[in-house]
Amino acid sequence: MSHRARQGEASAPWFDALAERPLATAVVGALIIAVSAILVRLADVPPATAAFFRCFYALPPLALLALWEQRRYGARDPGQRRLAWIAGFFFAVDLVVWHHAINAVGAGLATVLGNTQVVIVPLIAWLVLRERPSPRVAAAVPVVLFGVLLISGVLEAEAFGANPALGVLLGVATGFAYAGFLLVLRRGNADQRRPAGPLFDATLSATVFCALIGLPLGELELVPALPAHAWLLLLALGVQVAGWLVISISLPRLPAALTSVVLTIQPVGSVLLAMWLLREAPSALQLVGTLCILAGLAIATLRRRDPARLAEPEIG
Repeated sequence: MSHRARQGEASAPWFDALAERPLATAVVGALIIAVSAILVRLADVPPATAAFFRCFYALPPLALLALWEQRRYGARDPGQRRLAWIAGFFFAVDLVVWHHAINAVGAGLATVLGNTQVVIVPLIAWLVLRERPSPRVAAAVPVVLFGVLLISGVLEAEAFGANPALGVLLGVATGFAYAGFLLVLRRGNADQRRPAGPLFDATLSATVFCALIGLPLGELELVPALPAHAWLLLLALGVQVAGWLVISISLPRLPAALTSVVLTIQPVGSVLLAMWLLREAPSALQLVGTLCILAGLAIATLRRRDPARLAEPEIG
C-alpha cells in the first residue's frame, strides 16, 4: 500500500517526488548537510550569531510550507506544538555549542563528534523513556568512546585544532543536546505528511533561544557584514530548510541497512570538505578516531527496524 493510501489523501507533488525516491533523496540531503560546518567557518562570525541567523533566515520559507500544510491537513495539536518549542531549545543549545566546537577542533572533526548522538539517543531513551537499547548500541559505545579519545589529542602532541580536548568535550555535549532535540521533536511530529510544521515551530523556538544565549555571552551580532550574510543565508536555506526537510522525508522510508550507510555520508563529507576547502589537517590518530566513530555509528544503526526513531544524522 502506498504512503498516500495509508494516509487517506494525496500529498503535495513535491512531497511525493521525494518520498518515492527515498535513497536518492537521502543521499542528496546528507551531502547538503555535510557543508553546514564549512559554511559556519566561512561566515566567520561568533557562534551564537551563526546559530541565530541559520534559524532566523529559515523562518519565512518554513512558515509558508507550514501554512500550506495547515490549510491542507488542519491545525496541529497544541501539545505537539509545545513539544516542538521545547525541541527548539535543545536545538539552540546544540547549534551554539557545536559552533564553539568547530572553532576548537575544526569543522570536520566537530561534525564527526556531533554524530555521537547516534549512540547517545538510544541511551537517553533507555534512561528516560524505558526503551531498552539493542545489543548493537551496547557494542557501539566502546568503539565510539575510543574514537572520541583519539580525536581529543590526549595521546599525541600534534593533534589538529586550537584546543582539541575542549573541542571533544563540546562535540560530545553537542551530541547530548541534539539527542534531546531528536527525542522531543519526534514526540511532536506524529504526522509524517507535514514535516514543515514541526520544523517551523522548532526553528522559531531555536531563534528565540539562540538570541537569549548569545546576548549574555556577547556573541550576538545582529548585522553581520558581507560576505557573512551570504554564507549565513546559504546555511539557512540550504541546510536548515532544504537539507532537514529532505532528510526527514526520506530516512523513515529507507531500509535500516541503507540508513546506516546514508548516516555516514554527512560526517565523512564534512571531514573531506574541510580538508579540501578549509585546509584542515587532522592527525593520523584523529583520522583513526574518526573511523572508529563512523564504525560505531554503523554498528548502532545496522538493521534497525525503525531508523527514523532513534538515529538521525547531525544536521548541524
